Amino acid sequence: MTDKFDSELIDELEARVLEDGEPLVLSDEVRALLRRSAEQVALSPGDADEALRSVPTATTLLQEISRRFKEGSKRLFEAQVKASDLRDAGDVDGACREMEGVLSVEVVPLYRQRAADSLHALMRLKSIEASGQIDPTLRDRSQLPILLHRVWQGHPLELNEGMRAFLRRSAADVGMSEDETEPALASPESAGALLGQIMGRLREASDRLKSAMYRMTELRDAGDFEGARQQLRDWLAVEVVPRYRRAAEENLVECLTSSST
Repeated sequence: MTDKFDSELIDELEARVLEDGEPLVLSDEVRALLRRSAEQVALSPGDADEALRSVPTATTLLQEISRRFKEGSKRLFEAQVKASDLRDAGDVDGACREMEGVLSVEVVPLYRQRAADSLHALMRLKSIEASGQIDPTLRDRSQLPILLHRVWQGHPLELNEGMRAFLRRSAADVGMSEDETEPALASPESAGALLGQIMGRLREASDRLKSAMYRMTELRDAGDFEGARQQLRDWLAVEVVPRYRRAAEENLVECLTSSST
C-alpha cells in the first residue's frame, strides 16, 4: 500500500494516461481510487459508478477529478498567501475575506476544511486584535503582527507574565540573546520596540529566503550546482534566524545530494 494522498495518485495516473499515453486499466485498485477521489471532490457515487463502465468515460472522470483537485489546491494556496500577507499588515478582516472567498466556491471537502480551519484561526486573531491578550492555542508567529499593529495604533503591550514569556520565546526564535531581550521587558514602550525588532528580523529573513531560493533554483536548473551551493553558503553566512538557517542547511544538503546523482 502507498502512503501518498489520493490527489497525488490521481496526478500520477493522469500523467501516465494523458501525457505518457499508457492505457487506462480499470483494475480493482484503480476503480477504488477513482471512486474515493470522486467522493472527495464532491462527485456523486452514482455518477462515478456510471463513468467506470467504460475506459473513455473513466478517463473523463479522471480528468474531472484531477481538475477539481488542482483548482482547489491552487485556489486555497493563493488565498492563504494573500491572507498571510494581509494578516502581517494588520488587516485581519481582509485575511478573513480571503478564506470566506474560498469557502463560497470550493467543492472539495478537504480544501473546504482547510479553509475553514484557517478562517477559524483568523477569527481568534480578531480577539487578540481587540484585547491584546495572547492566545496560547495559536502559533506565536501568527500573533506577532497583530500585537505589533495594536502598538502602532497606540495600544501599549500589557506586560504580564504571559506576555513576557511570549516575547522571550519570540525573541529566541529570531536569534536574539537574553542580553538583548531582558532589558526590553522593563516597560511597555521598550517591549513594543522589541516586538518591532522581532517582526523586522522575520520579514528580512523571509525576504532573504525567497531571494536565495530563487537564485539557487535558477543555477541548479542550469546545471551550476556549485553556484547554487554558493548561494546557500552566502545565505548561511548572514542568516541569524534559526528556522531559516535550518531551511538553508536542509536545502544545501539537498543540493549536494542532487549534484552527486
